[in-house]
Amino acid sequence: MTDQKPKSSAQTLKKSNPTARRKPAARRRTAYSKAELEEIFRRFSIQRPEPKGELEHVNPFTLVVAVALSAQATDAGVNKATRALFKVADTPEKMLALGEEKVREYIKTIGLFRNKAKNVIALSQKLVDDFGSIVPRTREELVTLPGVGRKTANVVMSMAFGIPTMAVDTHILRIGNRIKLAPGKTPDEIEDTLMQIVPKQYLFHAHHWLILHGRYCCKARKPECERCVIADICKSPEKTVDVPAPLVELPQQMIGVSE
Repeated sequence: MTDQKPKSSAQTLKKSNPTARRKPAARRRTAYSKAELEEIFRRFSIQRPEPKGELEHVNPFTLVVAVALSAQATDAGVNKATRALFKVADTPEKMLALGEEKVREYIKTIGLFRNKAKNVIALSQKLVDDFGSIVPRTREELVTLPGVGRKTANVVMSMAFGIPTMAVDTHILRIGNRIKLAPGKTPDEIEDTLMQIVPKQYLFHAHHWLILHGRYCCKARKPECERCVIADICKSPEKTVDVPAPLVELPQQMIGVSE
């Protein structure tokens, strides 16, 4: 029998004290100071006071369907297909009555339309069976619907129910990394960072501002820095200008950028 060394007090504390085993909280990963973040989103709020998503819908159900259909497709392309669809099927029951084959006909111009039609029918059935035909308000419930992931759930929570979320799409993923606002390899990483760093008073509209900024200004192929309202604050190595010609009315004295 071998002698065992007595455990040190530090080892004993580590086992007996749960807090000693916790990993340190993740640091907020952004290249911007608190004052810079305030100014970035203040300018976005002046540029687009009431930003709106560009997917057309008439109620929470049609919004869920539209966002699910928008994966790997443009909003304009989805709208073109769903205008006629939603005129005849704006509830789960009507969508089920329409049937998968007819849904396919309506959305056949959208990429992956066969699988998406199957999901639309399946999510409609689940809404009827499990939720009394009512679109649920929580992320945990929304992601149980076929074809609905975290991003879709976040969009629905924000646009249908007014719950502040950060729906990270390809535009926000690009901006988060390009301008070093919220660097990350995955949408979840970027979402977590943005939810921490975006000033609370701007959080509700923040994901729309970032999406629209990426769609119309900080474009994938070539950012239009000369039109950018935050070019003088931006820390992107791709930036082509230092000071923008402001598209919004800015104060004569800028907010300081030191913490």
